[in-house]
Amino acid sequence: MSHRPLPARRSVLRGSLAASAALTLPTALGATPAFALSGRPKAGWGVQTGDVTCDSGLVWVRSDRPARMIVETSATESFRNPRRWHGPLLESGTDFTGTTRLRGLPSGEQIHYRVLLADPDDPRRTGEPVTGTFRTASDKRRDGVRFVWSGDLAGQGWGINPELGGYRIYEAMAALDPDFFVCSGDNIYADGPLTETVALPDGRTWRNITTEEKAKVAETLAEFRGNFRYNLLDENLRAFNAQVPSIIQWDDHEVTNNWYPGEILGDSRYTEKNVDVLAARARRAFSEYFPISTLRRPDGRVYRVQHHGPLLDVFVLDMRTYRNANSPDDQPTDPQGILGREQLEWLKRELSRSRAVWKVIASDMPIGLVVPDTGDGKPNIEAVAQGDPGAPLGRELQIAELLRFIKHRRITGTVWLTADVHYTSAQHYEPSRAAFTDFEPFWEFVSGPLNAGAFPANTLDGTFGPDRVFLKAPTTANVSPAGGYQFFGEVDIDGGSGELTVRLREQDGTVLFTKVLQPGLVGQ
Repeated sequence: MSHRPLPARRSVLRGSLAASAALTLPTALGATPAFALSGRPKAGWGVQTGDVTCDSGLVWVRSDRPARMIVETSATESFRNPRRWHGPLLESGTDFTGTTRLRGLPSGEQIHYRVLLADPDDPRRTGEPVTGTFRTASDKRRDGVRFVWSGDLAGQGWGINPELGGYRIYEAMAALDPDFFVCSGDNIYADGPLTETVALPDGRTWRNITTEEKAKVAETLAEFRGNFRYNLLDENLRAFNAQVPSIIQWDDHEVTNNWYPGEILGDSRYTEKNVDVLAARARRAFSEYFPISTLRRPDGRVYRVQHHGPLLDVFVLDMRTYRNANSPDDQPTDPQGILGREQLEWLKRELSRSRAVWKVIASDMPIGLVVPDTGDGKPNIEAVAQGDPGAPLGRELQIAELLRFIKHRRITGTVWLTADVHYTSAQHYEPSRAAFTDFEPFWEFVSGPLNAGAFPANTLDGTFGPDRVFLKAPTTANVSPAGGYQFFGEVDIDGGSGELTVRLREQDGTVLFTKVLQPGLVGQ
């Protein structure tokens, strides 16, 4: 498999990341900016880029006080003759966060950028610049594509542990020099408070960095914002954000476990029981803390397609916002399903329009793994499969409709990537093993968590004929990151042959499983 030499960017970034790491952070990054009004604006939470295409990208920053965002870009670290972009005024209404869209960028090139924060009353007073870099998508097939994916960060009581080096998995992902990172959801655990220490089964003690907002479940807008800020306390994540663009989707823990629209919580930890109210606050904080192109549209949606040159389109799903209520999921008709009708029709339309060699479907939940929801004491289903291996029922009906559409429209190169279940595995779906047979074979790859509890494998549902070709998972529930079982996946598309290689990797980058897929096929 040919791509760019590894690591292509690490030496280039050394100076940039060192400069970012050397910035003086506020005494408490989670503190309200009003407590640090002296001096010049600071950007102690680092920078991020997102939704990068062949000629554009979004740059994100957070200030410690009101400031004007200014972005300068250059082909080199010297920033000789930089191009300047005037961004928004960062104010309290967005928690002093802001995003600037860069347009007209050269394709397939390394872009160096720096963010300046200027005093709104005196533009000459600027804080120390924060630097980063990213590579635009190439419009030339021969350049190939490499990206990584995972999900599930700081869940089940496992936060930033300085004694273990924090979120070390981000360093391993960055070492592969990916073009971008897909986060498959659960970017925060708003329903997962952290304590300073946790006793481990082997007698050791896990120690968390803690903040006020992480001491309870998130209910207010300020608490949701504090959950997103918490992860940015980790230097590995900040360095990764300065090097690798992201494609972000969300799932349940950005709000609360297994939520669905219209739900009324019975959880005694919450004073606000209306999930729709919590979701609106969480969505606002989510939109403030990630650079996502569609969240700035009037409909403010998360689902979208990211075009990455002739080799790849990434279809980012939202299986949370439009779903019906969790139930036994055995109803014979289900027009709303897990995607909602509008999103399903959008997905079919965009898949049929795509001319990319590979169509990666970034799904925030797995298709054939039974994920239960027993939070209210009932045997409800949280994902798609409900354990009945017969004909499609409930939410499976939408997936059957989509798979049938892909087959009959002869849509080639579809691959499903997901996280959510806190282990890593590879499933191959085959009509000859299935109750529903009107589809072509396909692969689903699972990875994660990034820094959360690991769990035993979920059972398979035979409706779409899955065969679990590879699995690595613990045998006990909620194994801490100190016990291993932290995973990410890598996708490498060769610019010459067009072959797509999936590698499932452990926290340190060790390859556990490899699968090579051939281009131009309906099914694999």
